Amino acid sequence: MITAILQARMSSSRLPGKVLAPVLGQPMIGRQIERLQRSSRIDQLVVATSEDPSDDPLATTIEMMGVPVVRGPLNDVLARFITVLDVFPQTQTVVRLTADCPLCDWRLIDAVIEALDASGADYVNNTLVRTYPAGLDAEAVRATALRRTGTEAVSAYDREHVTPYIYSVPGRFELSHIKRKSSLAEFRWTVDYPEDLDFVRHVYQSLYPANPDFSSDDILALDWNSSRYQAEPPATISQESGSPL
Repeated sequence: MITAILQARMSSSRLPGKVLAPVLGQPMIGRQIERLQRSSRIDQLVVATSEDPSDDPLATTIEMMGVPVVRGPLNDVLARFITVLDVFPQTQTVVRLTADCPLCDWRLIDAVIEALDASGADYVNNTLVRTYPAGLDAEAVRATALRRTGTEAVSAYDREHVTPYIYSVPGRFELSHIKRKSSLAEFRWTVDYPEDLDFVRHVYQSLYPANPDFSSDDILALDWNSSRYQAEPPATISQESGSPL
């Protein structure tokens, strides 16, 4: 089974609460989940958040969407991932994703999973050689390698960021990666700052109404010279707006 683990928290230092910020009437993380659910390779999607009370609203919102939530330490994110493996022991492959990427491309995620299958490697990503925009990052790792990492990784950095131990210890694991023929590494499609959120909202306002399954190429094709980003007012998350996506 292939389990995608979407790590999320409310206590972002640069833009607190961003994962629940409204994008076309839905929380930003809900828009990302909607895109992830289009994957043809992911069997199970789980949101891994913390046990900190600040993440209670996030956990409640995700549960209202019908997506499983696993909670663990705030800063030991690797421990959260291992807990997901304990809850879903049939998992053979883990896809690591972060909840600040609402423009994620499920086609690319599927390609990373397929590259893991084809290469026989322990770990594959699309960032060892950066050719995709920040915000389209995807990693696939075998559950056995992730469990080994959970046992061996001890530094606070490795445990907070989950996978650096895998690709930073030479010869420990077999690695592979995928890349584009022409690089888009200069683009930034992740959400860390208010202007990033404005960018994402503009993309959704421009593309989603006519094509909810818009692609990365559709984003690139927008006329950015005439773009005007418009912020949305805060929205109350209701049972209706939190229905399964």
